[in-house]
Amino acid sequence: MLCEMCGKDVEVTSRVRVEGTVLRLCADCSRFGQIMDPPPSPAAAAPGGRGRSVVAATRPAGAPRRLEERDLYTEIGELELAPDWGRRVRIAREALAWKPEDLAKKLNEKKSVVLKIEAGSMHPPDALVRKIEHLLKVRLRADPESAG
Repeated sequence: MLCEMCGKDVEVTSRVRVEGTVLRLCADCSRFGQIMDPPPSPAAAAPGGRGRSVVAATRPAGAPRRLEERDLYTEIGELELAPDWGRRVRIAREALAWKPEDLAKKLNEKKSVVLKIEAGSMHPPDALVRKIEHLLKVRLRADPESAG
């Protein structure tokens, strides 16, 4: 078997957790992490020393599943663009003393897109709304119940 850290061809490897990753390591390299299970006896090793070993991942019977199906839309909640979102973008941009060209460069968009957003004539996609909110540190989305 090959050590996954140093690449040496050894008869026996053991599972070792190194910085959160479980690797099959030789006795020399296993000192760099925490041994997960003791190495198998040399008699239990595959004949020839280079056979592929298959390790089945198991979890304790009482342990819950880590990956659960969930609906992201219910977690996020119903958020819509605020009625004055274009004005908010313009005010935040001007507060930073940026020209529309500067904001466009930082967003990787055209100047005309920024001007349309500020005028409110273009409804930006969600990804662009998130980029604008992050870059200008302004909130563009609002709860529909609180908006009315």
